[in-house]
Parts: sequence; C-alpha cells; structure tokens
Amino acid sequence: NMLVINPEECIDCALCVPECPVDAIYHEDDVPAEQKPYFAINEKFAKVWPVLLAQKPAPPDADDWANKPDKTKLIEE
Repeated sequence: NMLVINPEECIDCALCVPECPVDAIYHEDDVPAEQKPYFAINEKFAKVWPVLLAQKPAPPDADDWANKPDKTKLIEE
C-alpha cells in the first residue's frame, strides 16, 4: 500500500509531486532530511514491486495511516 518511484526511470519532471494526496513526494532538491532514508527504500522496492499501469483506488483506511510516524518497519517485501 505504498507507491515507489524508480530513481533510474524518473526524469525529475516533478509532475508526481502535486498528485500525492498525502504530500509524500518531493522534488529531489526539496526532500526534507527526515525523508532521505526513503531514497534507499524507493530504489530497493522499485526493482521488485510490480509497475503500476493504471491508477488504483486508495485503501479504505488510507486516511487513518496518512500521518502516522515510522511506518517503514511495516513495509513488506
């Protein structure tokens, strides 16, 4: 229930930034320090998770999870 962006395919156009409903996507030059660990997470999971070819609806509990801290330990491979 997390989208990752393949850094090898990203063209740094920033079109995805305003599309994120929870403001979790930043242009590379604007990433806050506390979000920088997600670079490695993106790189790792972009190689193994399937590519999304169409928009999917958000999970029913997405709003409940939007601002919870430290969710990285819940990421499943």
